[in-house]
Amino acid sequence: MEFIDLKEKAGFAPEFMPRILRVRPDYKVPLICMEPGQEIKPHQSGTGVFFIVSGKGVMTVEGKEMEVNPGNMVFVEKGETRGIRATERLTAFAVHINS
Repeated sequence: MEFIDLKEKAGFAPEFMPRILRVRPDYKVPLICMEPGQEIKPHQSGTGVFFIVSGKGVMTVEGKEMEVNPGNMVFVEKGETRGIRATERLTAFAVHINS
């Protein structure tokens, strides 16, 4: 078991860089801390589950934009393009499943 306090791990910078909370051969868990305007451009990857902890943003999945808010969870299938842009200071985490 491992306990992680997201408030302790959160950190914001002028250039976005995910903070990797945990990596195993079959999954990776990045913490996403973005200032308004920062983004992860749409890209393809494995199956992903994204949970918005605080702030707001716009998530793009397969070219479709949707506003995301605290408490929202987004499931993205393997091979689907996904990206996110912060419209407010945003904290989220993802679980990327490698299969």
